[in-house]
Amino acid sequence: MTKITIIGAGPGGYVAALKAAILGADVTLIEKDKLGGTCLNRGCIPTKALLAGADVLGINDFSEISKRKDSIVKQLVGGVGFLTQNRRVKVIQGTARLTSATRVSVAMEDGSSQTVEADKIILATGSIPAVPGFIPYDGDLIMTSDEALALETLPDSMTIIGGGVIGCEFGQFYARNGVKVNMVEMMPHILPEEDDETAKVLAKALKKDGVQIYAGTKSERIEAENGKVHVTLSDGTILESDKLLVSIGRVAFTEGLGLDAVGIKTEKGKIVVNDKMETSVPGIYAIGDIVDTPLLAHVASREGMAAVENALGGSRSVSYRAIPRCIYTSPEVAAVGMTEKKAREAGIQVEIGQFAFSGLGKAMVINETTGFVKIMTDENDVIIGASIVGPHATDMISELTLAVHVGMTAETLGDVIHPHPTLSEAIMEAAHDVHKQSVHSF
Repeated sequence: MTKITIIGAGPGGYVAALKAAILGADVTLIEKDKLGGTCLNRGCIPTKALLAGADVLGINDFSEISKRKDSIVKQLVGGVGFLTQNRRVKVIQGTARLTSATRVSVAMEDGSSQTVEADKIILATGSIPAVPGFIPYDGDLIMTSDEALALETLPDSMTIIGGGVIGCEFGQFYARNGVKVNMVEMMPHILPEEDDETAKVLAKALKKDGVQIYAGTKSERIEAENGKVHVTLSDGTILESDKLLVSIGRVAFTEGLGLDAVGIKTEKGKIVVNDKMETSVPGIYAIGDIVDTPLLAHVASREGMAAVENALGGSRSVSYRAIPRCIYTSPEVAAVGMTEKKAREAGIQVEIGQFAFSGLGKAMVINETTGFVKIMTDENDVIIGASIVGPHATDMISELTLAVHVGMTAETLGDVIHPHPTLSEAIMEAAHDVHKQSVHSF
């Protein structure tokens, strides 16, 4: 029986452990904190629980929203624990360090240590919030998402550095709960990696909620004193707030892992892997945020399953052609594949199909008519990307992810009969609109 040791129990590591157990391996999973990693404990799940508590359930008491968030996280962490126990995965709580290609040393909380022997090793240690050196981060007045999720009371005001996914989700939540929010984004618009039109719709919604957006400007100086944070922008504007949230991205966490000791190659802080997720050291694999692929939980999970199959003698690679990107604001934003801008920059002859939710009966029924579905095709009518901003966008993107993944044409997607009345009809209409044949377009 092949012995597989996995370091890190986030959505990459624990999924890899369960997959390995299903395939008959002897699995050891090492985690220094809690099962589920950042995603479950300090990322995807708790942030969405906060947003849902306020927007979906209508809870307007922050302490109750926080309690619900903690309860959901606890339940899901327990669920991961149950699955690992049920699959006979050995879980060790401690800090792991590679000592050879087949040996891992684990430092336990009580000061003791143990050595784990393995035939194959999978590294899945994830990432931590990025904090540039010029920011006087203290975990109190100046926070990352980790501390923001642990707040017991909301401040009166907050400045958010970064208008990406994390910044937008937190910014809207705070604003809707009475916090005065300033958002600073150095790029021309928020969500700089997404479609321009999509970003404009969300920016309008954030501004309506009270978020003051400073786009196309940099934070030149940040100072914390006398219980306040002062941010001086490149145009001379000075923003004062009770708290500052740094949300400019995440960096791979490999500190103390012992990569150099065993000769694992890295580039720009990321572990180098081949198309089978194997590092420069045969038998050691790396997945998730520590490799140079999109920092998304579902990407880590897919990579984890592929790495396990390969560690057990298979030959599985991961396709990054169709990776869904989801933002849980209101309206929701979701996308897959290329944006229109990136496709045109690549020299692709792009055709666009678009349909607004305001033209759908179902959207009118649920009173959520903001936004649209946008589909991009190449010169062969193959769908190369799509964006949705509007109700349930993060659920609807799956159909378009499949379309991009299999190289479906807009004509084929438009031929699919979609149920009426549903929000998904907007996808069908957008596909028809690529050829300017959407019967319900205005």
